[in-house]
Amino acid sequence: MRTAIVTLFIVTLLSACQFKLPVSGQEEASSTYQVERYDRLQSMYLTTGDFTALQQMETEYPMETRTLIEKVLKIGSVDDPNINKKFLAYYQDSTLQTVISDAEVAYANMDDINSQLTKSFNKLKGEIPDLELPRVYAQIGSFDQSIVVADESVGISLDKYMGADYSIYKRYYTPQQRRQMTREYIVPDCLCFYLLGLYPMKDFETQSQRNRDLHMGRVMWVCNQLLENKFFKSSFVDEAEKFVRKNNVKMKDLLSAPV
Repeated sequence: MRTAIVTLFIVTLLSACQFKLPVSGQEEASSTYQVERYDRLQSMYLTTGDFTALQQMETEYPMETRTLIEKVLKIGSVDDPNINKKFLAYYQDSTLQTVISDAEVAYANMDDINSQLTKSFNKLKGEIPDLELPRVYAQIGSFDQSIVVADESVGISLDKYMGADYSIYKRYYTPQQRRQMTREYIVPDCLCFYLLGLYPMKDFETQSQRNRDLHMGRVMWVCNQLLENKFFKSSFVDEAEKFVRKNNVKMKDLLSAPV
């Protein structure tokens, strides 16, 4: 259910996006990733009403703020004169206030995430040199999308990665769903949905379920290679591996090849 929702969100909304890694001066062969803490500005504004934090959100993260308000929360347009009040009021729900507080503690340090992103994205860049890599930022959603791929960026919704035993999850999610709502899934999900945005399936809506699963299997196989771990396992991932061995194709060719 979770994967289907996010996949559809990406395919229908963002298939034509371009992705860039902001460059200062000369571009280096490898880059160090650090998740941008948009969530901290969110927390400041949504728990204290700090107007300075809101200004920073709007000036430093205009696209991320627009995506959150219009595409994730779906509470209106950022051009609405009253949208800031609506935004603040939306998060006054006691459950969301608890999640904001808990996420701040759980993700006070994201060095492990930064390290995994750096390794994986640099490996992907090595495989596909002409690829433009995204900015990565953290946010607090409202239990909607786990990963949001938008123009030039990838957003991690920390509210969807609070751990399988997180008490609030037990009200809304099955044990099977909760197994994927953990810290270890952040980087694999980032890679998976980022690649789905870059290499969307042609004619997705009219494709058979098997073809959709095959395409997803290929994306997951690539993610496994980048992670240097068989994180994603399915018969469709196995088929992707067989296809690669038989045809000796590179990652880019696998992702763009018709199923």
